[in-house]
Amino acid sequence: MPHTDLLPSLLMKINENQLALETAILELTNWVEQRGGANAADNVRGALEAIDRNDEFIKLPLAVMMTPE
Repeated sequence: MPHTDLLPSLLMKINENQLALETAILELTNWVEQRGGANAADNVRGALEAIDRNDEFIKLPLAVMMTPE
């Protein structure tokens, strides 16, 4: 398999890891909020908004790269 064929798969796995980390961080954020850390929870959610904003942009080129020519 040529190295260029590996790049889309690698990027897809990195994106999946990023989304899994976002989910885990949000779970911890909810836990913190339930224990009185509403301000910290809001800050974390604000920081994680970048993942949501960029998700569609990331998925589109990955889909194009994964499409056979």
